Amino acid sequence: MAEQTYQWVDPAQVLAQTATLSGLEYMEGLRDGTIPPPPIAVLMQFRPVQVESGRVVFECDPSQAHYNPIGMVHGGLVCTILDTATGCAAHSTLDAGVGYTSVEIKVNYLRPVLSDTGVLIATGQVIKGGNRVIFAEGNVTTGAGDLVATASSTLLVRPRRA
Repeated sequence: MAEQTYQWVDPAQVLAQTATLSGLEYMEGLRDGTIPPPPIAVLMQFRPVQVESGRVVFECDPSQAHYNPIGMVHGGLVCTILDTATGCAAHSTLDAGVGYTSVEIKVNYLRPVLSDTGVLIATGQVIKGGNRVIFAEGNVTTGAGDLVATASSTLLVRPRRA
């Protein structure tokens, strides 16, 4: 039997420490490791590797820990990294004190993922910014460039939760 252990920093502490940062500054801190990752990123094993205003790239190393009952990586991992990439792309455009929440996400799965597929690369990009609603798109590819999934997302802009 395989086993993994996860440790993370209390997200409330991170939010309190980063309340004055813009979304782009926050995302840069996550990428650079000066801001601890959120628990979901630790659990699902993904990390930001590129950050700019309106665009982010995450990487993920799928493993058997992500498998579903039919012997492949659960589509929820791919959907979650797409939701993260599109959401963080939106977040990178926001001022300090402003946050977002996903309203909807539509995912198209194009090929299965196995533990030996290798690194997954998720790119999120804002298509239309706004101060109420943001529209973003994303895709996941393998390290070899094969397209795994695409997504479109609508995000609601809101005051950042205290």
